[in-house]
Amino acid sequence: MIIGRNPVREALRSGQAIDTVYVSGGAGLHEIRTLAQEKGAVVKTVSDQKLSQMTEGVHQGVIAFGACAAYVTVEDLLEVSAKKGTAPFIIICDEIEDPHNLGAIIRTAETAGADGIIIPKRRSAMLTPTVHKTSAGAASWLPVARVSNLAAAIDKLKKAGVWIYGTDMNGSLYTDTKFDGAVALVIGSEGFGMSRLIREKCDFLVKLPMLGKITSLNASVAAGIFMYEVVRQRG
Repeated sequence: MIIGRNPVREALRSGQAIDTVYVSGGAGLHEIRTLAQEKGAVVKTVSDQKLSQMTEGVHQGVIAFGACAAYVTVEDLLEVSAKKGTAPFIIICDEIEDPHNLGAIIRTAETAGADGIIIPKRRSAMLTPTVHKTSAGAASWLPVARVSNLAAAIDKLKKAGVWIYGTDMNGSLYTDTKFDGAVALVIGSEGFGMSRLIREKCDFLVKLPMLGKITSLNASVAAGIFMYEVVRQRG
Protein backbone atom coordinates (compact mmCIF):
# COMPACT_ATOMS: atom_id res chain seq x y z
CA MET A 1 0.00 0.00 0.00
CA ILE A 2 1.34 3.41 -1.01
CA ILE A 3 -0.18 6.35 0.89
CA GLY A 4 -0.22 10.07 0.11
CA ARG A 5 -0.07 12.30 -2.96
CA ASN A 6 3.66 12.51 -3.55
CA PRO A 7 4.40 8.79 -2.89
CA VAL A 8 1.60 7.69 -5.20
CA ARG A 9 2.53 10.22 -7.88
CA GLU A 10 6.19 9.18 -7.89
CA ALA A 11 5.33 5.47 -7.87
CA LEU A 12 3.24 6.00 -11.00
CA ARG A 13 5.90 8.12 -12.68
CA SER A 14 8.61 5.55 -11.96
CA GLY A 15 6.72 2.82 -13.79
CA GLN A 16 6.13 0.72 -10.68
CA ALA A 17 3.39 -1.88 -11.23
CA ILE A 18 0.26 -0.35 -9.68
CA ASP A 19 -3.00 -2.30 -9.64
CA THR A 20 -5.51 0.11 -8.17
CA VAL A 21 -5.56 3.77 -7.10
CA TYR A 22 -8.23 4.88 -4.62
CA VAL A 23 -8.94 8.63 -4.85
CA SER A 24 -11.33 10.82 -2.89
CA GLY A 25 -13.21 13.72 -4.44
CA GLY A 26 -10.82 16.26 -2.95
CA ALA A 27 -9.23 19.11 -4.90
CA GLY A 28 -5.80 18.78 -6.49
CA LEU A 29 -6.04 15.08 -7.32
CA HIS A 30 -6.82 15.36 -11.03
CA GLU A 31 -3.16 14.93 -12.01
CA ILE A 32 -2.84 11.69 -10.08
CA ARG A 33 -6.11 10.38 -11.45
CA THR A 34 -5.03 11.14 -15.03
CA LEU A 35 -1.55 9.69 -14.53
CA ALA A 36 -2.98 6.50 -13.04
CA GLN A 37 -5.31 6.06 -16.01
CA GLU A 38 -2.44 6.61 -18.44
CA LYS A 39 -0.41 3.91 -16.65
CA GLY A 40 -3.26 1.42 -16.89
CA ALA A 41 -4.18 1.33 -13.20
CA VAL A 42 -7.78 0.92 -12.11
CA VAL A 43 -8.98 4.19 -10.53
CA LYS A 44 -11.74 4.03 -7.94
CA THR A 45 -13.41 7.07 -6.36
CA VAL A 46 -14.14 6.57 -2.66
CA SER A 47 -14.92 8.72 0.35
CA ASP A 48 -12.34 10.17 2.74
CA GLN A 49 -13.90 7.98 5.44
CA LYS A 50 -13.23 4.85 3.38
CA LEU A 51 -9.62 5.88 2.85
CA SER A 52 -9.22 6.50 6.57
CA GLN A 53 -10.51 3.00 7.29
CA MET A 54 -8.05 1.51 4.82
CA THR A 55 -5.00 3.39 6.07
CA GLU A 56 -5.75 4.09 9.74
CA GLY A 57 -3.98 7.41 9.32
CA VAL A 58 -3.36 10.47 7.13
CA HIS A 59 -3.84 9.69 3.44
CA GLN A 60 -4.13 13.08 1.66
CA GLY A 61 -7.04 11.76 -0.37
CA VAL A 62 -5.21 9.00 -2.26
CA ILE A 63 -3.74 5.53 -1.75
CA ALA A 64 -2.49 2.94 -4.25
CA PHE A 65 -1.88 -0.78 -4.20
CA GLY A 66 1.12 -2.15 -6.03
CA ALA A 67 1.30 -5.58 -7.67
CA CYS A 68 3.33 -8.37 -6.05
CA ALA A 69 4.72 -9.29 -9.49
CA ALA A 70 5.02 -7.66 -12.91
CA TYR A 71 2.29 -8.32 -15.46
CA VAL A 72 3.02 -9.65 -18.94
CA THR A 73 1.17 -9.64 -22.27
CA VAL A 74 -0.88 -12.35 -23.98
CA GLU A 75 1.94 -12.61 -26.54
CA ASP A 76 4.37 -13.30 -23.69
CA LEU A 77 2.21 -16.22 -22.55
CA LEU A 78 2.19 -17.70 -26.05
CA GLU A 79 5.96 -17.34 -26.15
CA VAL A 80 6.26 -19.55 -23.05
CA SER A 81 4.88 -22.60 -24.84
CA ALA A 82 6.83 -21.75 -28.00
CA LYS A 83 10.08 -21.86 -26.03
CA LYS A 84 9.10 -25.13 -24.35
CA GLY A 85 8.05 -26.69 -27.65
CA THR A 86 4.63 -27.63 -26.28
CA ALA A 87 1.05 -26.75 -27.15
CA PRO A 88 -0.18 -23.66 -25.25
CA PHE A 89 -1.95 -24.27 -21.93
CA ILE A 90 -3.42 -21.04 -20.54
CA ILE A 91 -5.93 -20.32 -17.78
CA ILE A 92 -8.40 -17.43 -18.24
CA CYS A 93 -10.07 -16.09 -15.09
CA ASP A 94 -13.35 -14.37 -15.99
CA GLU A 95 -14.00 -11.97 -13.09
CA ILE A 96 -12.55 -14.05 -10.25
CA GLU A 97 -12.86 -11.42 -7.50
CA ASP A 98 -11.79 -13.35 -4.40
CA PRO A 99 -8.00 -13.00 -3.99
CA HIS A 100 -7.87 -16.34 -2.19
CA ASN A 101 -9.47 -18.05 -5.18
CA LEU A 102 -7.12 -16.34 -7.63
CA GLY A 103 -4.12 -17.29 -5.49
CA ALA A 104 -5.27 -20.91 -5.31
CA ILE A 105 -5.81 -21.02 -9.08
CA ILE A 106 -2.33 -19.62 -9.70
CA ARG A 107 -0.83 -22.20 -7.35
CA THR A 108 -2.57 -25.11 -9.08
CA ALA A 109 -1.84 -23.75 -12.57
CA GLU A 110 1.86 -23.52 -11.79
CA THR A 111 2.02 -27.08 -10.45
CA ALA A 112 0.01 -28.33 -13.46
CA GLY A 113 2.52 -26.82 -15.87
CA ALA A 114 0.27 -24.12 -17.32
CA ASP A 115 1.98 -21.38 -19.32
CA GLY A 116 0.21 -18.54 -17.52
CA ILE A 117 -2.98 -16.82 -16.39
CA ILE A 118 -5.06 -14.09 -18.02
CA ILE A 119 -7.15 -11.76 -15.84
CA PRO A 120 -9.22 -8.66 -16.73
CA LYS A 121 -8.32 -5.23 -15.36
CA ARG A 122 -11.78 -4.66 -13.91
CA ARG A 123 -13.99 -6.82 -11.70
CA SER A 124 -11.11 -9.12 -10.86
CA ALA A 125 -8.70 -9.77 -8.04
CA MET A 126 -5.20 -8.48 -8.80
CA LEU A 127 -1.71 -9.60 -7.81
CA THR A 128 -2.03 -8.43 -4.22
CA PRO A 129 0.02 -9.70 -1.27
CA THR A 130 -2.97 -11.88 -0.32
CA VAL A 131 -2.91 -13.52 -3.75
CA HIS A 132 0.85 -14.02 -3.49
CA LYS A 133 0.55 -15.63 -0.06
CA THR A 134 -2.37 -17.87 -1.06
CA SER A 135 -0.46 -18.99 -4.15
CA ALA A 136 2.32 -20.25 -1.85
CA GLY A 137 4.78 -18.19 -3.90
CA ALA A 138 3.61 -19.51 -7.29
CA ALA A 139 2.74 -15.94 -8.32
CA SER A 140 6.49 -15.32 -8.49
CA TRP A 141 6.90 -18.08 -11.07
CA LEU A 142 3.73 -18.16 -13.18
CA PRO A 143 3.29 -15.20 -15.58
CA VAL A 144 0.01 -13.30 -15.36
CA ALA A 145 -1.35 -11.14 -18.19
CA ARG A 146 -3.74 -8.36 -17.17
CA VAL A 147 -5.89 -7.20 -20.08
CA SER A 148 -8.41 -4.41 -20.57
CA ASN A 149 -10.58 -6.53 -22.87
CA LEU A 150 -10.89 -10.25 -22.13
CA ALA A 151 -12.84 -10.98 -25.33
CA ALA A 152 -10.09 -9.38 -27.44
CA ALA A 153 -7.48 -11.45 -25.60
CA ILE A 154 -9.43 -14.60 -26.45
CA ASP A 155 -9.48 -13.55 -30.11
CA LYS A 156 -5.67 -13.29 -30.01
CA LEU A 157 -5.45 -16.81 -28.62
CA LYS A 158 -7.78 -18.12 -31.32
CA LYS A 159 -5.65 -16.55 -34.04
CA ALA A 160 -2.69 -18.39 -32.53
CA GLY A 161 -4.54 -21.70 -32.89
CA VAL A 162 -5.65 -22.06 -29.26
CA TRP A 163 -9.00 -23.73 -28.52
CA ILE A 164 -11.12 -22.03 -25.85
CA TYR A 165 -12.78 -24.30 -23.28
CA GLY A 166 -15.39 -22.64 -21.08
CA THR A 167 -16.56 -24.19 -17.83
CA ASP A 168 -20.36 -24.21 -17.70
CA MET A 169 -23.03 -26.43 -16.17
CA ASN A 170 -24.68 -26.77 -19.60
CA GLY A 171 -21.52 -28.14 -21.20
CA SER A 172 -20.37 -31.68 -21.94
CA LEU A 173 -18.78 -33.86 -19.26
CA TYR A 174 -15.11 -32.95 -18.95
CA THR A 175 -14.05 -36.59 -19.19
CA ASP A 176 -15.75 -36.83 -22.60
CA THR A 177 -13.80 -33.86 -23.97
CA LYS A 178 -10.39 -33.94 -25.65
CA PHE A 179 -7.84 -31.51 -24.18
CA ASP A 180 -4.80 -32.80 -26.04
CA GLY A 181 -4.22 -29.75 -28.23
CA ALA A 182 -3.69 -26.05 -27.54
CA VAL A 183 -5.92 -25.26 -24.56
CA ALA A 184 -7.19 -22.08 -22.93
CA LEU A 185 -9.43 -22.95 -19.98
CA VAL A 186 -11.93 -20.29 -18.86
CA ILE A 187 -12.91 -20.25 -15.17
CA GLY A 188 -16.01 -18.15 -14.48
CA SER A 189 -16.70 -15.89 -11.51
CA GLU A 190 -17.60 -17.26 -8.10
CA GLY A 191 -21.22 -16.19 -8.17
CA PHE A 192 -22.28 -16.03 -11.80
CA GLY A 193 -19.90 -18.14 -13.83
CA MET A 194 -18.76 -16.90 -17.23
CA SER A 195 -20.20 -13.72 -18.68
CA ARG A 196 -22.44 -14.06 -21.74
CA LEU A 197 -19.88 -12.59 -24.15
CA ILE A 198 -17.08 -14.83 -22.95
CA ARG A 199 -19.34 -17.89 -23.10
CA GLU A 200 -20.14 -17.08 -26.72
CA LYS A 201 -16.42 -16.87 -27.49
CA CYS A 202 -15.80 -20.44 -26.29
CA ASP A 203 -15.23 -23.27 -28.75
CA PHE A 204 -16.31 -25.89 -26.19
CA LEU A 205 -18.26 -25.89 -22.92
CA VAL A 206 -17.35 -28.48 -20.30
CA LYS A 207 -18.78 -29.38 -16.91
CA LEU A 208 -18.13 -31.49 -13.84
CA PRO A 209 -20.69 -34.05 -12.65
CA MET A 210 -22.74 -32.75 -9.72
CA LEU A 211 -24.07 -35.74 -7.78
CA GLY A 212 -25.09 -34.13 -4.48
CA LYS A 213 -27.54 -31.46 -3.36
CA ILE A 214 -25.13 -28.60 -4.09
CA THR A 215 -24.89 -27.71 -7.78
CA SER A 216 -21.57 -25.86 -7.88
CA LEU A 217 -17.98 -26.05 -6.63
CA ASN A 218 -15.60 -23.40 -5.37
CA ALA A 219 -14.01 -21.78 -8.44
CA SER A 220 -10.46 -22.74 -7.50
CA VAL A 221 -11.44 -26.34 -6.72
CA ALA A 222 -13.24 -26.72 -10.05
CA ALA A 223 -10.30 -25.11 -11.85
CA GLY A 224 -7.94 -27.64 -10.32
CA ILE A 225 -10.00 -30.61 -11.49
CA PHE A 226 -10.19 -29.29 -15.05
CA MET A 227 -6.48 -28.44 -15.13
CA TYR A 228 -5.41 -31.88 -14.06
CA GLU A 229 -7.66 -33.49 -16.66
CA VAL A 230 -5.59 -31.55 -19.21
CA VAL A 231 -2.44 -32.87 -17.52
CA ARG A 232 -3.79 -36.44 -17.55
CA GLN A 233 -4.68 -36.37 -21.24
CA ARG A 234 -1.40 -34.76 -22.23
CA GLY A 235 0.56 -37.22 -20.12
